[in-house]
Amino acid sequence: MSSISEEADPSEIRAAARGAAASPLPGLVTFNRVELNRILNLYGRMVADGEWRDYAIDFLKDRAVFSVFRRASEVPIYRIEKDPRLARKQGIYSVISAGGLILRRGHELDRVLLVIDRKLAVV
Repeated sequence: MSSISEEADPSEIRAAARGAAASPLPGLVTFNRVELNRILNLYGRMVADGEWRDYAIDFLKDRAVFSVFRRASEVPIYRIEKDPRLARKQGIYSVISAGGLILRRGHELDRVLLVIDRKLAVV
């Protein structure tokens, strides 16, 4: 016997569960689809060039972090961070090196990623 009442439509239950699963947990900072697409395009090119091998994504209460690794056992060579608290100050996005040095910070993700995206950088 099913635990679902006979008045409830199963498709409505599935739609409600899917909507709850699709939305991020409250209080977490995340990358949206456009931001993640831009970062993953850069990641794919660097993997094809043989420079990067692994990545990690962390969604924290105060920031979202995309970490890039040369090897999975090492510390990240770059961290791409999104920190909404800095939106009105220095910029919401930043690229941080392995040593903790902030390479570039700004309000637009494309401009911030130019510091590590050699293909699009002007020479």
